[in-house]
Amino acid sequence: MSTEDPKLSQTDPRVRRIAISAAIVLAAFLIGFVPMGLKAWSRANERDAAQKELRLCRLQSTLASATINARRGEYEPARQATSDFFTTLHGQVDLGNNPSDLTTQQKDGLKPLMTDRDNLITLLARSDPAAADRLSDLYLSYQKVMSGK
Repeated sequence: MSTEDPKLSQTDPRVRRIAISAAIVLAAFLIGFVPMGLKAWSRANERDAAQKELRLCRLQSTLASATINARRGEYEPARQATSDFFTTLHGQVDLGNNPSDLTTQQKDGLKPLMTDRDNLITLLARSDPAAADRLSDLYLSYQKVMSGK
């Protein structure tokens, strides 16, 4: 045993230096990781907000496209865009407990606009010019609800 005691005392400072070095490296990593984590969290929130805004812009763009197509007499593309608009809008308004891109006030304001869906799509399927005016009215009502006025 007396021959092993000197070996333990010689390796003890090396082990201690390695442990201190590992602790310093770990602390440096954590000091760098915390700000990076906060920045990543902030960027993720910005990304989510941008995606929400993009979905709402696409919804409005689909309705605007349907309105323009109907005005130009292109009723089939207008019908498809109108159907896509109402399908997406229905998904946003009736999500239940899932998060929606719309506020509660917007949802309440948009629900009445969804009642005319079938009539509007039927008018477009029949290539009725009155559909263009109804789509224009729908677009204006949609913008009014979304702007909160």
